[in-house]
Amino acid sequence: MLKLFNTMSRKMEEFSPLNKNEVTYYACGPTVYDFAHIGNLRTYIFEDILKRTLLFNGYSVKHVINITDVGHLTSDNDTGEDKIEQSARIESKNAWEIADFYAAAFKSDLAKLNILAPDIWCKATDHIDEQIALIKKLEKKKYIYKISDGLYFDTSKFKKYGQLARLSIAGQEAGARVALNPEKRNPTDFAVWKFSPPTPSISPPYQGGDQRGGQRQMEWETPWGRGFPGWHLECSAMSMKYLGETIDIHAGGIDHIPVHHTNEIAQSEAATGKQFVRFWLHGDFLTISAEGGSAFGGDENRMGKSEGNFITLKTLAEKGFEPLVYRFFCLSAHYRSKLNFTWKALENAKNSWEKLKTKFLNLGRQTGKVDVEFLKKFIDAINEDLSIPQAMAIMWDVFSADILDADKRATILEFDKIFGLQMAEMKEEEQAVVPEEVNELVEKRRQARQKGKWEKADDLRRQIESLGWQVEDTADGERIKKVIRN
Repeated sequence: MLKLFNTMSRKMEEFSPLNKNEVTYYACGPTVYDFAHIGNLRTYIFEDILKRTLLFNGYSVKHVINITDVGHLTSDNDTGEDKIEQSARIESKNAWEIADFYAAAFKSDLAKLNILAPDIWCKATDHIDEQIALIKKLEKKKYIYKISDGLYFDTSKFKKYGQLARLSIAGQEAGARVALNPEKRNPTDFAVWKFSPPTPSISPPYQGGDQRGGQRQMEWETPWGRGFPGWHLECSAMSMKYLGETIDIHAGGIDHIPVHHTNEIAQSEAATGKQFVRFWLHGDFLTISAEGGSAFGGDENRMGKSEGNFITLKTLAEKGFEPLVYRFFCLSAHYRSKLNFTWKALENAKNSWEKLKTKFLNLGRQTGKVDVEFLKKFIDAINEDLSIPQAMAIMWDVFSADILDADKRATILEFDKIFGLQMAEMKEEEQAVVPEEVNELVEKRRQARQKGKWEKADDLRRQIESLGWQVEDTADGERIKKVIRN
């Protein structure tokens, strides 16, 4: 039985979907104003492990990821500039170009990390009608009020507001956020629709794109006035369109708990009168420590652009780390634990990755049967709230087990359906080149065996092993393998 830690209850709960074997699964996607950093990508690796675990357990999964291409302002208090339009201004492009470019870059990063694509990608700007319809429902039920800069949700009318964001996780009580807008009825009230400013709100003006008479580039006419949707509204509207009014799983980073996911719950349940999400899952932060006078300040800071420690997959590649090394690194910690990034830690992960590849390739090309006992241990681990570090330890145990190499290979390939390390695609040429000195000793040993000089052959074997290699005698001749020392 699959057990998952539900953020709403703060408990481990047995998972089963609403509708037999089909799981409805929504994951908050990126705001596409810049490249994703590796802290962002850790969350998507966790969400991919979750999806793979659901599939491994025999469920079909209807998976949706949104693209936020409008409405996410620079402050969670519904103030500041739209991040997309800000990026457009800085890069002298129009907002649509910025959104398309960084959305494509994000999808490319997911592919490099072998993250399974969702069944549905949905963009906020493609679902304006659905968002307007949701506002109308909320307005009819008197949850919405109008002030000078937009339409706001009255959180005092939703009695369960803030239930998800408890003090132990949010770091603040529901209702304690500062109300920067004096027109708001309550500090926690949030915008579902923002009105476009009548004059440019930034200087200098945009250097490209449709300026709409000096107003925003992304804006739409509504019964309440010209403007754009609030950041939280889109996820409610799109998840309900594609997955229904109650969904099985909603996942994201823990930074979404106190504001974004709290507000999604309020507006969704106020509109439908139904439970919005049955299981909330959240991944913890990737932190980063300063090393040897690094420009990254402080100890174990959260990674983010505003913190000045923005590292992308491209940064890793420039330093010689392939994307799957980073995925492998992320598997070393449970998704609900912080993972501290240092270049040394990543280098250690790379060394372990090379060790894993060599060990796996040394198993040969024959695939036997999955070992039942190891599989049971593995399933128990992943079904205990995605205990991937424990599952990885079980994989290493397989290599040293007293079973056939072909069965080891089959068992590890079965595990890789969860790990997503593309082990089936590892090629023999990835093994280290056998040194000429070792090849000469192997040839001398072959000749000694042919002449029945067994003691000399054994001595030559020991010489080969002292150089870090192992020779095995098979029906097809010798097989030379690099010795991996623990």
